[in-house]
Amino acid sequence: MAEIGASAPGLAAPDTREPVHPFDALPPNHPPLLVAQPWQRVRVYVWEVPVRITHWVTVTCVIILSLTGGYIADPFLIPAGGETMGIVRFIHMLTAYVFVASGIVRTYWLFRGNRFARWQAFIPTNRRHLNEFVSQTEWYLFIRRELPGILGHNALAAATYMVVFFLFAVQTGTGFALEAQRGATVVTSLFSWMNDLFGVQTVRLVHHLVMWAILAFMIHHVYAALLIDHIEKNGLMSSIFSGFKFATRRDVAKARDGGIELEEMLK
Repeated sequence: MAEIGASAPGLAAPDTREPVHPFDALPPNHPPLLVAQPWQRVRVYVWEVPVRITHWVTVTCVIILSLTGGYIADPFLIPAGGETMGIVRFIHMLTAYVFVASGIVRTYWLFRGNRFARWQAFIPTNRRHLNEFVSQTEWYLFIRRELPGILGHNALAAATYMVVFFLFAVQTGTGFALEAQRGATVVTSLFSWMNDLFGVQTVRLVHHLVMWAILAFMIHHVYAALLIDHIEKNGLMSSIFSGFKFATRRDVAKARDGGIELEEMLK
């Protein structure tokens, strides 16, 4: 599933004052370090196929839904017969169903995926995970120089994704509530209560505001991914296509979601 990469020729290993011990001679409570060429980069399988597919399906759906939704809200082309609006509405709703299906698959994978995809990667389950919020924030604020050790989602990003998942749910609910005005039986029975409770105009306003919030997140998400990829040089950007990151053996051992047990996967 993963393999050891070759060390770059002519490059000296970074200086480190941390002691290095063989696995069978680690003193009690010593932080684990991979000792076989600790600065050698290894290929670690992080993002599984369902994670990568749902990621890109979601991105594509958000773009299509934003463009078609913008046209539905403010049609700048109104040919005779109104066929364009009908086609745009059809594309919008078809994409919405694909978006929901992708969300269901990703939710299922929160319980079936690897350690980087499961719900524990998003919801803190220990003190180290909680402390990472502070250290990651300090790094973004230029207070801390070293990034916290992490192979998958850092705690701050994971918390942001949870907010985005909530926004997706709100966007889905309000979107189907607006569609319920057109009289589709199942959609009307499940979502028309939102229009009765909040009013159609409020539902429409929330739907549009959440769209802009999601688009703003996408812009920041790309910027942050490029920044981290540049700093860590571990193939973060390419990993969402290939599934693999390239971390040093030392980083694998010290990462919150890594550890010595991953060494058996790398041999």
